[in-house]
Amino acid sequence: MAEGRDVLLVMPTGAGKSLCYQLPAVARGGTALVVSPLIALMDDQATKLAAKGLKVARIHSGLSRDDARQACRDYLDGALQFLFIAPERLRVPGFPEMLAKRKPSLIAIDEAHCISGWGHDFRPDYRTLGDYLPLLRPAPVIALTATATPIVQKDIVEQLKLMEPSLYIHGFRRENLAIEVVELSKPQRAEFIGEFLEVEARRPAIVYAPSRRGADELAVQLNGEFPTAAYHAGLDAGTRERVQRQFQLGELEVVVATIAFGMGIDKANIRTVIHAALPGSVEAYYQEIGRAGRDGLQSRAILLHSFADRRIHESFFERDYPPVEDLDRVARVLTAEFQTAERLCERLTMDPETVNKAVEKLCSQGAAQLDMEGQVRGTGVGSWRSGYKTQVAHRRAQLDRIVQFAETPQCRMSALVRHFGDVGGASRPCGHCDFCSPHLATARRYAEPTRTEERDLRAILEVLENSRAMAAGRLFTEAAVGKDRRYFDRLLDGLARAGLVTLIPETWTNPEGREVAYKKVHLTEEGRRLSDAEPLGVLLPEEGDAGVKARKPRAERVALAGKELVTEYTPLQAELEGRLRAWRKAEAALAGKPAFFVFSDAILRALVVAAPRTIPELRTIRGIGPDKAERYGGAICGLCRNQ
Repeated sequence: MAEGRDVLLVMPTGAGKSLCYQLPAVARGGTALVVSPLIALMDDQATKLAAKGLKVARIHSGLSRDDARQACRDYLDGALQFLFIAPERLRVPGFPEMLAKRKPSLIAIDEAHCISGWGHDFRPDYRTLGDYLPLLRPAPVIALTATATPIVQKDIVEQLKLMEPSLYIHGFRRENLAIEVVELSKPQRAEFIGEFLEVEARRPAIVYAPSRRGADELAVQLNGEFPTAAYHAGLDAGTRERVQRQFQLGELEVVVATIAFGMGIDKANIRTVIHAALPGSVEAYYQEIGRAGRDGLQSRAILLHSFADRRIHESFFERDYPPVEDLDRVARVLTAEFQTAERLCERLTMDPETVNKAVEKLCSQGAAQLDMEGQVRGTGVGSWRSGYKTQVAHRRAQLDRIVQFAETPQCRMSALVRHFGDVGGASRPCGHCDFCSPHLATARRYAEPTRTEERDLRAILEVLENSRAMAAGRLFTEAAVGKDRRYFDRLLDGLARAGLVTLIPETWTNPEGREVAYKKVHLTEEGRRLSDAEPLGVLLPEEGDAGVKARKPRAERVALAGKELVTEYTPLQAELEGRLRAWRKAEAALAGKPAFFVFSDAILRALVVAAPRTIPELRTIRGIGPDKAERYGGAICGLCRNQ
């Protein structure tokens, strides 16, 4: 970047993206122009740079006209090292030309995914940035984002017209973040969140609510337990600023927010991020959970969801993506002259919300353009329909993918890494999410199966032995393990966590031409080789809505159990346990499996107590069958002999 090349940088939230344009800007000298979408984000970064003695100015709608004029004068005088602007500022007549009078030394486009109609947070003002950049060249351009999938990365490069850019796509995996997903009915979520955050070590926390009203109500409820406030766009600017400041200073322990909160906050010690409902996309979810654990310490992300959440998102979708016919009506009355949205509503006899959404989507396809007053004109581009239909289909697919993420048993972090195109990194399980280590889960209880459940689990495996792979619906019918599909899905969940089956999302096209999602169940090699004498090693989520009332006693039991284990062991046994745990972790990593796949904690405790030195002694331990004895026996006995 310091050498003058264009750059696309994709790094996770909190990984230091800002430094990647700030340091080259200082090295190059002159004034760096930074385009940023949020006032809070802009103010936060500008304040930090100014505190380090750098000369910084901002231009956005939250500042007075006099402040903006002074910033322009300082820029033209060469008195600034950084100038932060909102993207809509480039629509002000004469403003791009003013910037061009004294070319910036570097241009940084923060939150660059906002450029792309394929992204989760598209903004029309970002779409036009590429039209203004030639005027400001030869300054190199760096586009920065935390949430660009491969298709969004390609779109950013094309829309900004980056010239042979260097691509730096790094670090989607967060090693210190344990993700848990809990299916929970909406009426129980507030109680769950209150009980979960009662544990002091789980705070500070951000709770993302699906609506402003929901954020207000939950904040009032939680504030009776610990300092909590709501944050959303419906609050005045002063209130939002106060909430951010108090949270940053530790005066508030929890903020209940809509998606607007967090982009302007650099708080390193957030221990928990809870989503009180299904987010709108995997990209948005990844960005929001990335605000936890920036200090590198262990943190958690809890996602609460149910089928009802999908219906709510469908209603949002219908609101935000009007039919092509509505866009056609608006496009036909647009002229080369700017006109107000009110005038369009009068001419079309359409409601303002539909007109505004139609204008937004026409802008995203290059068929319309807005000025600073919000007036709109047509651009003469008539080939927008296919692009809009593709965008609509992509948005539907985003909803499908976040539902699949929530419903499909899989390593949570690996699924996220895979979504952003890091296929190689996705092969390694994280080891601490609720899929990899259900026994360590904090948001839901897991237990060994009952005799009836174990019988039904083996019945499912027996059916799969003959076909290796089968649609979940057909397997439910053929295995005949009860009439309740939820019970069957719970068993599949346990088998997947134990590494005995894998569940792969698939689709088929019905006679009406609509794609229908389903899951295909594949028997793994471990599942095929499992003998009747070997224990399944399955843990099942307890039935019901996550057992909200039972959660706190369970947390206490886990803490007590941990203490009892330590006091029960002799010093030599404690040392052996540490060696066995380290070996198990390494062995599981080699196989790309969670640790309990090698053997469970219960078996580990039995090994510590028995300390078998020979294979026959090892075989006497419940849970060690012929296969595990053959595969791991030499290593285990060797560790025990060195006790």
